[in-house]
Amino acid sequence: MNSTSTPVDSPAQDVWEELVTTALLGTDRRTPPGAAPGKAAPVALLDAAATQTVRRRAGLRPAPAAARPEPAPDDARPALPAAAARRLSMLLADRPGTGGGGRRGTAPDLMELLPQWLATANARGFAAPPEVLPALLDAARGRTDLRPAALAFAGPRAVWLARLNPDWRFALRAAPGGDPALPHPRDTDQVRQLWQEGLFAERVALLAAIRAREPAAARELLATTWATERAEDRLMFLDSLRTGLGADDEPFLEQALADRSRNVRATAAELLSALPGSALAARMAVRATACVALDRTQERPTITVEAPFECDASMERDGVVLKAPAGRGERSWWFGQLVEAAPLGTWAARLGGRSPQEIVALPVTDDWRSELHAAWCRAAVRQRDAAWARALLGAPGAPEAGGPGAVSLAERAKLLGTLGSAERADWVAGFIAAHGLSEAFQLLGGCAVPWAEPLGRAVVDALNIARDAGSYPWSFSGVMGLAERCLDPSEAGRLDGLLAVPDESEDASPGAGGYWAEAFQRLVTTLRLRAAMARELGAA
Repeated sequence: MNSTSTPVDSPAQDVWEELVTTALLGTDRRTPPGAAPGKAAPVALLDAAATQTVRRRAGLRPAPAAARPEPAPDDARPALPAAAARRLSMLLADRPGTGGGGRRGTAPDLMELLPQWLATANARGFAAPPEVLPALLDAARGRTDLRPAALAFAGPRAVWLARLNPDWRFALRAAPGGDPALPHPRDTDQVRQLWQEGLFAERVALLAAIRAREPAAARELLATTWATERAEDRLMFLDSLRTGLGADDEPFLEQALADRSRNVRATAAELLSALPGSALAARMAVRATACVALDRTQERPTITVEAPFECDASMERDGVVLKAPAGRGERSWWFGQLVEAAPLGTWAARLGGRSPQEIVALPVTDDWRSELHAAWCRAAVRQRDAAWARALLGAPGAPEAGGPGAVSLAERAKLLGTLGSAERADWVAGFIAAHGLSEAFQLLGGCAVPWAEPLGRAVVDALNIARDAGSYPWSFSGVMGLAERCLDPSEAGRLDGLLAVPDESEDASPGAGGYWAEAFQRLVTTLRLRAAMARELGAA
């Protein structure tokens, strides 16, 4: 059988496909159209491909011109000072280093300073320079934590750009206050048209914008299409009711307790339990108090617990999840959910008129203490009850770092979130003084920036103690990174004494002193850079 084929003239539209097939098979097996077999075939193939490429490009018919986009909306905010604009460009151009190992050098991590720069610029009310908007939106696309501040700074032009680039569509939903092109809540016809015909992201933005201005109007709009929405969309829309949640939302949420979706039912129950005066909260209080009693027959009054023996249909309707997680007993699972959803004001009357501190101090029988306190922790966070949070946190210097009620440091961090920023900082400072930095990372992350002076002093003192102990600073890299972003820049001068390489003791890790000096140098450099950023933005 001949290894080559006979050239065949093909219609013009098939020539390109013939050339591609010949290139894939090879010219020794297939001769290019219009060429002779042999050594010249590969050159003939390339010449034919080049000619056909020109023909294909020249043969394209011009498409109708697209409609020109509407001009970008004006941004009436004052322009950035020139120095601040240059600094922003530097922050956006920085990329995390790719070097491995634990040594970072002394250069500040500029991208980690961007959130703070944006917060200050927004507080000062500056507008973003138009030329940095693409880089700013790209940064926000890659880091969801940047989005609220980045979109607030980008202003109305962020949404305008997002409509032109699918990569930035997140701005349509996440922009503060929603899309400025959204109709006014009182423009009923346009609101209903967008609600019924808009994209999902546009509908979410519309609902959030109306909820922020007129909570009742948003709820009524949602009710018009609630029955026909997909389960995953109902869940997202329902979550928007967290903004401005109030007693007027109770009838709608009560209806949502009968929803087909378990996730929707659970979210509705959670929202209702955050309203201590709701009927669901009252039902949960009855169930929870039936499980908890005060035994006065013992030498010291003691809390007794009798967990429910079943989860009936009414409990499920009110958000109690029937199936317990693996390794968890059903009765304790149901009990925890009941206590978590019951108003915390219930317990004073049930347990002898005692204060939260006195209730938390009571002994609990049959190893129910951890389960009961953990449920109270979740209730305090959900109901934003600072008095109960203080009781469950206990003293920061208590011997057990876990506290009297928190089952983990994560629970403790959530409880701290119910306190004011000053009280929170003081409590964490006391915790660090008593327990050091090894368990404080989660707690520090919830403290207001810049850290209050007592908290900053406690962190620096603890880092200094760790340095003197001769360990490597890598174990504290997380805290050091937080200090770079959160320590008050005015503390930089107080750190100058830590920049020298300390004398190493016999027990010190080899070279640890040099690593610590490098870490403190980076900390001081970053603090001074933050101070310069604030000056450029005109912040005090």
